[in-house]
Amino acid sequence: MKKVILYIHGKDGSHLEAKQYKKNCLGFDLVGVEYDDYLPWVAQKKFKSVYETVFERYDCVYLIANSIGAYLAMHALQDFDIAKALFISPVLDMERLILDMMSWANVSEEDLREKGEISTEFGETLSWKYLCFVRENHVIWNVYTEILCAENDNLVSRQTINQFIGAHNANLTVMENGEHWFHTDEQLAFLDSWMEKAIR
Repeated sequence: MKKVILYIHGKDGSHLEAKQYKKNCLGFDLVGVEYDDYLPWVAQKKFKSVYETVFERYDCVYLIANSIGAYLAMHALQDFDIAKALFISPVLDMERLILDMMSWANVSEEDLREKGEISTEFGETLSWKYLCFVRENHVIWNVYTEILCAENDNLVSRQTINQFIGAHNANLTVMENGEHWFHTDEQLAFLDSWMEKAIR
């Protein structure tokens, strides 16, 4: 059986990150998906095109997605045949995240509706169009999913993770003292160990 993993990076990431995970994915080919537009209606076209290309050549498709890549992947690929998904620090509820960011920036829905877009001090641009799209396009995710999150994730709350776990066929692993971005030697070693087990 020919098996492949699609890797979808997070914001400001790269498809080349897939190379660092190759050692954890024995028996699989690994395809990093390159994209630089984080609007779901744009990313969807790219992800579907890549999936359709690999599905012609492989018998089994797994998915690894990081941060916002998880939300974008769930939105784009929810109707496709994926055997298993592995999510790293995933954004699982985009509406909740947008509302949280609006709260951090002290922006009301009325403000955002009126202005359309509002830049924040923490580097994100809030978009009324994006919020409306998320509310109007619910994700239905039926893929068995292994999730790795960090105890000190400052972007995605444990409540959001737990709600997702409770409503989906998913298993959660938590790294104590970890952060949303797994980047230290200790964090990456933990991630590698988790990935090896989750792939099996």
